[in-house]
Amino acid sequence: MNLEILKCHGSGNDFLIIDELTKDISFSDQQRADLAQSLCNRNGALGADGILFVLKSDSCDARMRVFNADGSEASMCGNGLRCVARYVYEVTGKEQMKIETMKVDLSVEHVEDIYIGIPTFKVEISPVSFDVADLPLNIAAKTLVNEKLPELSGSLAFTAVAVPNPHLIAIVETENIHSDIQERISRKVNSPNDLFPDGVNVSFVKALGQDEIYVRTFERGVGFTNACGTAMSASSLVTCIYGMNKEEKAIDVYNNGGKVRCIVHRLHSDGDRYFIDLIGNATYVYKASVEVDPEEPDHYTLLTSEPFDRENQLYEEFQVQVKSYLERHL
Repeated sequence: MNLEILKCHGSGNDFLIIDELTKDISFSDQQRADLAQSLCNRNGALGADGILFVLKSDSCDARMRVFNADGSEASMCGNGLRCVARYVYEVTGKEQMKIETMKVDLSVEHVEDIYIGIPTFKVEISPVSFDVADLPLNIAAKTLVNEKLPELSGSLAFTAVAVPNPHLIAIVETENIHSDIQERISRKVNSPNDLFPDGVNVSFVKALGQDEIYVRTFERGVGFTNACGTAMSASSLVTCIYGMNKEEKAIDVYNNGGKVRCIVHRLHSDGDRYFIDLIGNATYVYKASVEVDPEEPDHYTLLTSEPFDRENQLYEEFQVQVKSYLERHL
């Protein structure tokens, strides 16, 4: 089959969009997993962190399914949701939309550019749970908030939170960022282990200044990425819980792929329920067409590729500013 693909990224976290919303195509779950493993392979003609399948929804403007590069399905993806939000915005013309994800329907909105000329979208990150059973994390306590896990580190304290993707977050110093400890911990908890039977995203968070943090994430099913939207959102929440930042106030979150803004909200009337606004770019890299057999996707052929040169140039300018700032502060 001839398959049209749109490559996009949120904070450098890149994806392939496949449109099942307006196109008359569909895939089995096994085909989706196989396509993700093949098309996202960095040694191939495309390469990406995952595939975003955009489908019709009975209750929302669209439905998003996320398959990681290893073929596993993610329950949510904040950076990917921004890309899907832009795509659906351009299809429907709606400034505010609802997108169905695996576990919850989420609000998304087209907002003012985070940097001149960069299409920017605000997406809701929820639900939030500190119950370790929701990750799952196998410990005796019901929650893990700013506590040590001796099996992983004798010095670092961690917080575990599901948003709904599972995250393990540590506030660290610069020397930790430049060490190999994050990779060692991440590979341990994403291999067969007793603590996290399903694996977990691991983030190291460094305070940079007032209302500014840096987040680096080892993403389950992917590895180190330029950025992880749900991780940046969860990390912002953790800094508010620790008193480092404040709820209802924008936090600039720097990452290796750029910068986003997060705003943490707490609904006191609803049992102290949290949700987070994730605000950042949704940038198109190129549109392409490939000839692929969904039953044997390893042997696909790239037919055409058309880059979005101006978008890429503007985002590169933004990245240069971010990189310069991080070089001075990390």
